[in-house]
Amino acid sequence: MQIIKTYTAHYRSNLALAFPVILAQAGQMIVVLADNLMVGQLGTIPLAAASFANTVFVVGMVFGIGMVNGLTPLIGKAYGGGNSLEATKWLKQGLYTFQAAGLSLTLILWLVSYLMPYMGQPNEIVLAAIPYYRILVVSMIPFILFFTFKQFAEGLGNTRIAMVITVSANVLNILLNYLWIFGKGGFPAMGLLGAGYATLTSRMVMPILFLWVFSRLEFFKYFRIHIRETRFSWTRCRHLLLLGLPIGGQYFIEVLAFSFGSIMMGWLGAAALAAHQIVLSFASLTFMISQGIAAATTVKVSHLVGRREPETIRTVTFASLHLVLAFMGLSAALFVFFRNVLPALFIDQEAVTSIAAGLMIVAGAFQLFDGMQVTMLGALRGLEDVRIPFGMLLVAYFGLALPTGWLFAFVWNAGPLGIWYGYLLGLFSISLFLLLRFRWMTKEMQ
Repeated sequence: MQIIKTYTAHYRSNLALAFPVILAQAGQMIVVLADNLMVGQLGTIPLAAASFANTVFVVGMVFGIGMVNGLTPLIGKAYGGGNSLEATKWLKQGLYTFQAAGLSLTLILWLVSYLMPYMGQPNEIVLAAIPYYRILVVSMIPFILFFTFKQFAEGLGNTRIAMVITVSANVLNILLNYLWIFGKGGFPAMGLLGAGYATLTSRMVMPILFLWVFSRLEFFKYFRIHIRETRFSWTRCRHLLLLGLPIGGQYFIEVLAFSFGSIMMGWLGAAALAAHQIVLSFASLTFMISQGIAAATTVKVSHLVGRREPETIRTVTFASLHLVLAFMGLSAALFVFFRNVLPALFIDQEAVTSIAAGLMIVAGAFQLFDGMQVTMLGALRGLEDVRIPFGMLLVAYFGLALPTGWLFAFVWNAGPLGIWYGYLLGLFSISLFLLLRFRWMTKEMQ
């Protein structure tokens, strides 16, 4: 009973911290859905162009978001240890470092647009995609600035502010989509470019709103006053990048691994690829919950590091793991029991739904290990341990998951299931590696 009480004390606080993160991510998914629905009304070419542009852009975007995540454990450690001035210094450093890095990333992504005609897409899709893609690329600059403030606030233990701003910007994005895509309210109809400008505008509003909140709220008063006392430091810049770049690499590896899996699935035919995308959409939805809890774990662990309470770090992390495994276990059961029903919500084609039903079973087991690995990654980020986990992810995905998936699918003739067997092996391996890494790291702290 005492053990149960020990963990119960952390369940509620972990969920309270995670819920705004989850809600903000859910809002973003709704925006993507709304974008697709509105652009889809323009026809096949604009929808395909938007899909192509977003597929290319998202790789750079998740790297940038992951990179800025390196700020959270440093802020959390300083704030948890009662050193608010140190947290202020990291904020100032993050504003310098990540804006410079964001500009560099924006330039790289812009140059990628010149390679898009050589990516094997029809010419009419490429011509429509490039201007839309370039608008998205420009939106990276304010987006990185917003995420710098977001990760700062989350490092202080406040996840609600970023959630409110994100949801507000998402509502604005949907409204502007309607006005600018179709030419409503006296605006000219801009089609696909209207969707791009709506995204850019909403992302410009996000850091402006955060700056306004930062200048007004009593919660940020100390940091407003003392941020003038801080100075740029090359040493801190280097430390931030050494922490942030591997996290960005972790995000990049996961996106790239699933992109390669989709490419291999395409080799098996259109039905296999459609089934893969349907099941992946369900897995992405449940992963969002685990990712929110993992973000909360990063904050809680970094605070405990600052307070020098290593014995509590394991308790907090395993409390998060209990929550994730309970939710993912329920999801796994739903995936298996409703494997024939859920895919049919997307498409009414027997060739696709029969493949998807088989994939749903593998995805059920996939759920548990996916939740476990993201939770352990969150805890290790709170400990500022990112480089070894980056190497582990690289081995798990590119050394195990993808080669095994290829062998199962194309050598041992397991078909579409084979690729997901590879993912299952990769996620089982990385979740085990990360758990052992976490146990070793926390043992060393005691």
